[in-house]
Amino acid sequence: MPDDKHNVPAHVAIILDGNGRWAKAHGLPRNAGHLRGAKAVEDILSVADDLGIRYLTVYAFSTENWSRPQEEVAALMKLLKEYLVGSIKKSMKNNVRCQVIGERSRLSADVLESIERLEEATAGNTGLTFTIAINYGSRDEITRAVRRVAARVQSGELSPEEITDDVIGGALDTAGLPDPDLLIRTMGEQRLSNFLLWQCAYTEFYFTPVAWPDFGKKELEDAIAAYAGRNRKFGGLKDNGEQS
Repeated sequence: MPDDKHNVPAHVAIILDGNGRWAKAHGLPRNAGHLRGAKAVEDILSVADDLGIRYLTVYAFSTENWSRPQEEVAALMKLLKEYLVGSIKKSMKNNVRCQVIGERSRLSADVLESIERLEEATAGNTGLTFTIAINYGSRDEITRAVRRVAARVQSGELSPEEITDDVIGGALDTAGLPDPDLLIRTMGEQRLSNFLLWQCAYTEFYFTPVAWPDFGKKELEDAIAAYAGRNRKFGGLKDNGEQS
């Protein structure tokens, strides 16, 4: 782990992959993997705060996850609700601001109430910002953003020539958040799976074979060390002046 705080990414996004495979490998039902994964989120949130990460965003439930068996979806939603309710006390104690991104109309009333209570209770906190993606899909997010911008054009509030990256970014679910510096995906898969497609234009990627329930402090420090060794050019030139 680099000692220089300047090498720590301000915003880390994580695709939490491998709960089900972890459970199978341990001879447990899939829901046991999700329970262990929720505990790993809680643990890594504390580690991220200690390391100086200012924003942590996790992919908890995608728009595609509804296609899983009904029993598993119901168990996931129950777990998410319990996690959201339990997060209020912990977030207030640790000065963490929580928010949820994703399309909310498909979520049940009790889950929506839990989201709203958590966001309202932690809105004034000034520490790490923790963002949970629930019923989130980046293509859906971008589609909804385009509709918002189109409505502004239709109303005469905005002209087509005034549409910029900032205008579109401001219509996304992540408006107000900086783009991720580092995206981590566990369990060895090397794809974005419809997560933060717009926001990850210049994000550094880190893939690890470790299943999410086993991802802890050492694994996060390894990811940050790999990030610190990279030269982020954002489409510009290398340090020696050569073009990439």
